[in-house]
Amino acid sequence: MIDQDLIPHLFRTEFSKISSVLAKRFGLEHIDVAEDISSETFLLALNTWPYQGVPENPQAWLYTVAKNKAKNYLIRDQLFKNKISKAVRASISEADESHIDLSDQNISDSLLQMLFVVCHPAIPAASQVALALRILCGFGIDEIANAFVTNKETINKRLVRAKEKLRNEKVKIEIPSVADINSRLESVLRTLYLLFNEGYYSESKDTILQKDLCLEAMRLTQLLIENEKINSPPVMALYALMCFHSSRFPARVDRQGQTVLYDDQNQELWDFELITRGAYYMNVASKGDHLSRYHLEAGIAYWHTVKESTKEKWESILQLYNQLLQIDYSPIAALNRTFALAKTNGKEEAIQEAEKLKLTDNHYYFTLLGELYREIDPEKSNANFELALSLAKSDAERTLLKMKLDGGLK
Repeated sequence: MIDQDLIPHLFRTEFSKISSVLAKRFGLEHIDVAEDISSETFLLALNTWPYQGVPENPQAWLYTVAKNKAKNYLIRDQLFKNKISKAVRASISEADESHIDLSDQNISDSLLQMLFVVCHPAIPAASQVALALRILCGFGIDEIANAFVTNKETINKRLVRAKEKLRNEKVKIEIPSVADINSRLESVLRTLYLLFNEGYYSESKDTILQKDLCLEAMRLTQLLIENEKINSPPVMALYALMCFHSSRFPARVDRQGQTVLYDDQNQELWDFELITRGAYYMNVASKGDHLSRYHLEAGIAYWHTVKESTKEKWESILQLYNQLLQIDYSPIAALNRTFALAKTNGKEEAIQEAEKLKLTDNHYYFTLLGELYREIDPEKSNANFELALSLAKSDAERTLLKMKLDGGLK
């Protein structure tokens, strides 16, 4: 019997490698062909392995099939060969025209180059994340739609438009020049940050999917760290942030799939190896004069791995939020700041600051107000919880809010 999880696991880990290498080999204008070959490779595995048995080296089998299918496109399909020759013939000889390099080094290089392609500033941020999920993380259209809490048609249109834009811009699959890396790197970091957040703060019901999103974002960030030309303090700060958040992932959801509030989390479920790794990268990232939003958010995330609710902890978090809002203001960060403000200066002051934000289309806004008003004005507290319930998008959030309304959570 074949392990039912084997092919989906390999699809997640190998689809992006094969697609990136082939797209680099064929040219970005033929990225759909690269994806088709990758998909056909896995389809063949799905149709043969259950009957003929799993190969001794499944990865090598996939690479061999992908190479052969790619060669068929290059050698047998004359129309495709003629089209692609204009783009690649100048850089390759007739002798190696059908050579497909799936070595570890070329795979790593291709993935990193593709990361800069999908994060090109010519396409919207949401499309960058969707492309990253599809091309670099091996997520299916259904999974991407689930992550974005939307439908397949919307995701398909988003991907098609993004690819077309990249073709029209004649974007090349390559690492930007040293002079351009800094300007392009911010777009890459933002995409990886958003990709991680899609998992960590996802409205999806699929807990496994949420964790996979976070792990894929961390894997791609490690590619940046491993490249000496690209690695920089903001890159390491972002990775530290991901480590700190991921360390508490197992404790955020109970066995029934319900959200566990921070104060109620079982510290024994935290991953202290990830916390230690995050502390290492945060320390390395602190060298230099540049202070990015990722440094500050990593600091906030670090303090949340300190379970004890001390004055030092919440004052430190508050000051970090103050700095974050100065360099990169966002209403959500301002909302999160009010929780730390309540811990340091009292709930009355926190309520005043929170209500100034008027985030009336956000259920977290009303949830926080419900918490802050709980002991001051129970009637206002319930009214805010009711508003939060009407805006909540997931079953887990709705269940949590109903418990609050029923007085089951303090």
